[in-house]
Amino acid sequence: MTSEFDLGALLAERGAERYELHTKYLNHQLPRMLHTIGFDKVYERAEGAHFWDADGDDYLDMLAGFGVMGLGRHHPVVRKALHDVLDAQLADLTRFDCQPLPGLLAERLLTHSPHLDRVFFGNSGTEAVETALKFARFVTGKPRVLYCDHAFHGLTTGSLSVNGESGFRDGFAPLLPDTAVPLGDLDALARELKKGDVAALIVEPIQGKGVHEAPSGYLRAAQELLHKHKAVMIADEVQTGLGRTGDFYAYQHEEGVEPDLVCVAKALSGGYVPVGATLGKDWIFKKVYSSMDRVLVHSASFGSNAQAMAAGLAVLSVMENEQIVANARATGEQLRSRLAALIDKYELLADVRGRGLMIGIEFGRPDSLKLRGRWTMLQAARKGLFAQMVVVPLLRRHRILTQVSGDHLEVIKLIPPLIIGERDVDRFVEAFTDVMDDAHSGGGLMWDFGKTLIKQAVANR
Repeated sequence: MTSEFDLGALLAERGAERYELHTKYLNHQLPRMLHTIGFDKVYERAEGAHFWDADGDDYLDMLAGFGVMGLGRHHPVVRKALHDVLDAQLADLTRFDCQPLPGLLAERLLTHSPHLDRVFFGNSGTEAVETALKFARFVTGKPRVLYCDHAFHGLTTGSLSVNGESGFRDGFAPLLPDTAVPLGDLDALARELKKGDVAALIVEPIQGKGVHEAPSGYLRAAQELLHKHKAVMIADEVQTGLGRTGDFYAYQHEEGVEPDLVCVAKALSGGYVPVGATLGKDWIFKKVYSSMDRVLVHSASFGSNAQAMAAGLAVLSVMENEQIVANARATGEQLRSRLAALIDKYELLADVRGRGLMIGIEFGRPDSLKLRGRWTMLQAARKGLFAQMVVVPLLRRHRILTQVSGDHLEVIKLIPPLIIGERDVDRFVEAFTDVMDDAHSGGGLMWDFGKTLIKQAVANR
């Protein structure tokens, strides 16, 4: 007997219940938050860097699913690869054979990482980080991992141990032995290494929270210090990797940097099948998998599955054939420079920074008395409210999806699909200019909405 399942019919019948279903069965705070800030939209379909709602209005995606949608949504090459691998009916995940797709994807990925030799495939960025932490501690025989202030490496227990945001860590102790050091502070790194118990430093070459780049020369100098003390460097490229910053990896912006372990995920999936990868040097893998008795000492139930591998191969093919990295570099520079040119025009705009299509827009205390009073009122209620006041009208008035770059930060982070072009840059800059004009007008809807945010912030205390 063949069972029947009609996904289209199910969505047609129950799709309108989406927010109620989340409230009842999933994280009940998510729909509450979305309702509060007016993000409770109903998107009907998506393609490339755009969504469409039921009225046919289009929305520009400057968030890319937190970086997952590097190629935008529903890229035809990735879709075809997934149709092909499903139609092939491969004997997948037998666990006692060697399928070709994992080896082919590892080979292709390593061509972009010439100093690395082997790959472990998991299912997410946090799994890639967990793998790197385990491998580093095992091969060095040391327990402690250093991380940078304000870092974000994931939310499972190991990756949470190297998370620089206390809001994520609170209530989940005890975690792994760890120590935070300031990003760029080589003296602090050296002091910790002298204690002799450090296995690794894990670092984002450009931090996602706040979009802060490691100072020039820091990564190479840190690498030398680590190796001097027989510790390893882990580069977390989960968000910055695969072209996001205008090079294949963000660490490649600095000559001579060759991390011992590199973590990637997000964009490698093509937005379809979760995949994470930990790339490493040969000696590390050979020490972890030192005998046949240790062949499964680290593994993942769904790691290296055919659908994920096919998606990854298709993504790399598109990136190479369509010059995605070059587009991210050129379009990102155009967007960043046009936004930076607005700093002198708007006193609330403090800084525009980043590389490629990873851009941070920071707001700061204005000079004029009237604006300064309103800014101070917002800061007293909760730091980060002004950035939220910008994000909301970008969506409501201009149908552009963005995000605040971390809790208690007055920074908006732009991480759009790497396929955006000049028309999308024009649309964002024009919308952002309109919103900032409103903010500086002395009145406007933004400040009225700010009062609502203040009330909500006070209620949540």
